[in-house]
Amino acid sequence: MSLAEVFKEIESRTLFISGATGLIGSTLIRTISKNAPSAKIIAFVRDEVKAKQIFQDIDCSNISFFKGDVRSPICIEAPIDYIIHAASETSSKAFIDTPVQVIEIAIAGTKNMLELACQKNVKGFVYLSSMEIYGTPHNDDKIFETHGTDLDTMNVRTSYPESKRLCESLCTAYASERNVPTKVVRLTQTFGPGVQYNDGRIFAELSRCAIEGRDIVLRTKGETKRSYLYTLDAATAILTVLTKGKPGEAYNAANEDSYCSIYEMAQLVAQEIAQNRIQVKIEESDISRFGYAQTLHMNLDTSKLNNLGWQATTDLKSMFEKTIQSMHP
Repeated sequence: MSLAEVFKEIESRTLFISGATGLIGSTLIRTISKNAPSAKIIAFVRDEVKAKQIFQDIDCSNISFFKGDVRSPICIEAPIDYIIHAASETSSKAFIDTPVQVIEIAIAGTKNMLELACQKNVKGFVYLSSMEIYGTPHNDDKIFETHGTDLDTMNVRTSYPESKRLCESLCTAYASERNVPTKVVRLTQTFGPGVQYNDGRIFAELSRCAIEGRDIVLRTKGETKRSYLYTLDAATAILTVLTKGKPGEAYNAANEDSYCSIYEMAQLVAQEIAQNRIQVKIEESDISRFGYAQTLHMNLDTSKLNNLGWQATTDLKSMFEKTIQSMHP
């Protein structure tokens, strides 16, 4: 299925999107509004004023805002054809500081969204999961959707990946027992325009260093390796799975060509983005208080998603260029 066919499928449909003001949720809404202008979007938000500010630069005639909290039952009269559940805690520090809330948002939120899907008899439901459900692979072997995990439930930081795993199981249960056409997208680390200047993740810190002209200081040796994904590519991946994916299945989403270590990525920013005006320094320290994941090699295989007709289009250097352009004060 081509992207044109994906957008044609959702034309004149109603999509309910949680986490609508987040990085991925807002990119989804912008992408749909531009490419399927007759689609109706119900944006599930906690703060309607904030939402209207975020989308003030686009035509919102096809967007309505539904205010609420995913942890509470969702009551809405409008018909809904598709649901994308993008609401989630994404702060690494929250994973260790407020793990109960992280789990509560994930489990209660996903259950309420699945109940809504049952009520509306939707054509498709996508849950946004994470590469972190695979734990901490230790070599560069490809990670397929059938890969196991080594997550330790006695480590408080697993509040995030383990709750994601349980939410995937909830999706599977609703697909099996209640015939909800659930699909799961396991995203790698995703960034692009819309990243907030004070975002705490590594791609944002590297971008700030390039903007401010200061050296990049890594608190580890930067040995963790993973692939990355541009926000627009993530949006098209999600919509492809929504319309074409098989119910009860999971799909990895990443740009496989971007696979590199954090140190290599930092060098790319210093040398190619900042044109060697800054350097990469390593000053190791205790990072446990920040909630960072252990050193891992997350080399996601995306052939299952590619077989649906999707391809990543934006390389790592371009991801940074576009992100920095949007972040620049």
